[in-house]
Amino acid sequence: MNQSSFFDITNNEARAKVAPLAVRMRPRTLTEFVGQEDIVGEGTWLRRVIAADALSSILLFGPAGTGKTTLARIIAASTQAYFDEVSAIGGTVADLRKSLEAAQNRLAIEGQRTILFIDEIHRFSKSQQDALLHAVEDRIVVLIGATTENPYFEVISALNSRSRIIELTLLSDDEVRVVIERALVDERGLADQYAVSDEVVDAIAHMAGGDARVALTTLELASQLSGMQEEVSQDDKKIITLEMVADAMPSKQVPYDKGGDYHYDIISAFIKSLRGSDPDAAVYWMARMLHGGEDPKFIARRMMIFASEDIGNADPRALLIAEAAFRSAEIIGMPECRIIMCQAATYLSIAPKSNAAIMAIDAALATVRDGSDHGVPSHLRDRHRPGSEGYGKYKYPHSYPGAKVAQQYLPDALEGTKFYQPSDRGWEGQHAT
Repeated sequence: MNQSSFFDITNNEARAKVAPLAVRMRPRTLTEFVGQEDIVGEGTWLRRVIAADALSSILLFGPAGTGKTTLARIIAASTQAYFDEVSAIGGTVADLRKSLEAAQNRLAIEGQRTILFIDEIHRFSKSQQDALLHAVEDRIVVLIGATTENPYFEVISALNSRSRIIELTLLSDDEVRVVIERALVDERGLADQYAVSDEVVDAIAHMAGGDARVALTTLELASQLSGMQEEVSQDDKKIITLEMVADAMPSKQVPYDKGGDYHYDIISAFIKSLRGSDPDAAVYWMARMLHGGEDPKFIARRMMIFASEDIGNADPRALLIAEAAFRSAEIIGMPECRIIMCQAATYLSIAPKSNAAIMAIDAALATVRDGSDHGVPSHLRDRHRPGSEGYGKYKYPHSYPGAKVAQQYLPDALEGTKFYQPSDRGWEGQHAT
């Protein structure tokens, strides 16, 4: 089997001894791989093609710590193909073309396939991704691209269509426990030198938020804190306590990527919770975004849009409150603006709902786009021009009781058309006619 710099950290024994626990405990085979049963479990497509050394190009997509790089390592360890890696961070088109040229020569001269692994492939520019197309299409290389970003947004469509997209998901707490327990006893890990209660394992698993790398890093940091203590268990093992775990990772890891899928998924959940009149869910999703470092102005802008799109005239004050939340984010900032934004979110959530405004403007725009050029009725036209004396009589509403008067305002061809269909809720239901 050919090996490359991708494996230096594990092949070099000296470096392996000082490698982080998460690196030392990376699974070496699919048998050791934890989680993702629907992707690599018995009988799955990926497991079968890895076993048959018949892999075609794939894009591995999912959050950090779910096993994307580990899967690439396992494939590399089991294939007869040459395994090459190109860095997507700092790499150039020239670097990529050099690897592709070597792969083409290898195939032509030695008859050997090349598997090309590109971690964080979304960091490649469009021109770099374009440079891959010919080689992937002609099977000069089999591509394994790994990314935390949705490839449908961050990888060019031509590469997507030539690859099988495989989505990895966060591990369950039970799966993370398996990873932790294995690291505690494995010779590559902590080699059964530490006493750890079930409560400690549960705490690490829960706080890791489905990220195996975070769990192992927390375990390693806690073990280092334990090593500073004199207390040992009855088996002469160092004890890892809940306090040490809390010191190693003070707060639960909650996945959120301001530029990735979590960004879009969580803001979507936030808006849908507002629309569904669930203030508790709305506050939770807002907290997830603020905790993840989201710009509060982004959240407040979405609330302003929501106030018109989903509440509208059912409660006209909603737009003013959403605007106040935006101003607080703009002028006050975090952490204080969180209070004002929470007030706005809960108000928007419990406010009566109406989508009449967006339905009305979209219906009117659809009518305008049909190409018809309907003239302005003469009685509504501007009077500051010669010949306006012959226009129809305009009825000034303030001259009539209640400032209302029956009068045609739409073009003749559209007379009687109803674009705005008010709901029967809130202020709109009470005042619209």
